[in-house]
Amino acid sequence: MSAIRILVTGGAGYVGSHACKVLKQAGWDPVVFDNLSAGHRWGVKWGPLVVGNLADSDAVRRVIAEHRIEAVIHFAASVFVGESMTNPQHYFRNNFVNSLNLLDGMVQAGVKFLIFSSTCATYGLPQMVPIPESHPQDPVNPYGESKRFVERAMHWYGEAYGVRWAALRYFNAAGADPDGEIGEMHDPETHLIPLVLEAALDPQRSLSIFGTDYETPDGTAVRDYIHVTDLADAHVKALQYLQHGGRSRAFNLGTGHGHSVREVVAKVEEITGRKVRTLECARRAGDPPVLIAQNKDAATELSWVPRYSDLDTIVSTAWRWRTDRWPAEAAAQT
Repeated sequence: MSAIRILVTGGAGYVGSHACKVLKQAGWDPVVFDNLSAGHRWGVKWGPLVVGNLADSDAVRRVIAEHRIEAVIHFAASVFVGESMTNPQHYFRNNFVNSLNLLDGMVQAGVKFLIFSSTCATYGLPQMVPIPESHPQDPVNPYGESKRFVERAMHWYGEAYGVRWAALRYFNAAGADPDGEIGEMHDPETHLIPLVLEAALDPQRSLSIFGTDYETPDGTAVRDYIHVTDLADAHVKALQYLQHGGRSRAFNLGTGHGHSVREVVAKVEEITGRKVRTLECARRAGDPPVLIAQNKDAATELSWVPRYSDLDTIVSTAWRWRTDRWPAEAAAQT
């Protein structure tokens, strides 16, 4: 009996590539569909790569038919909050309109299961912390709004066409594959931990700390960091949940506790043995002081428990990737 084939849009990217590894370990066959605008060929190791764009409806229908796809995990999206503020047209078209093309292709082919890579940015400024899934969704940027649009579309496609879905609202993805096979490589890089690692590697580089006067223990913003392998595992568990009759719904993916910017810097210095220069800057507009997930629903409904998301493991795996494998993969791209 052949393994179930899972279409992974954006599977050459950071979280998508880690999800493909976990899918393969679970006995499924991932098929990556990626236009490689942000993903990397070297990240596709556990199944075929089909280079294509979700804007091309024919290509979407073709990959679903030719690979006899039975479920979809949807990562493909533009993800830079600042860019979304200056170019909302691109974010709504790429993240929302192209997701409609994917949903239409699924409906036409009779594919019923969809796991969607969503974000805590759909909540906007938190009214309560930790943030539950029932928190009002009031995004403060086009990126979060585009993801909320997709969540609403999935709901109505479920009502009309029987699509079964789970929206996984990430908090702060971090770390790298514990085996060192894949990791994070963005251009530009906006995530805190790789930026701190870059500052640790280059004594001439400073890390900008945006806001040191928040009402937090050390004045810097607090975020809930979740290891990318734990995120990947949650996608497998969410698909299993739907296959066993679970109802369509959203789940938060976080640890339930947070770390400040200064805590992250201190941990990087401890693990690397290097000093990190910092530059204190004004707060960025729209940055909440604290973002922490309430994750009990994922624990209860998905039997999901983060295994790698302590700060030591997150920073250690990211540092090992950055120093051992990242240079070789970066050189291979040039």
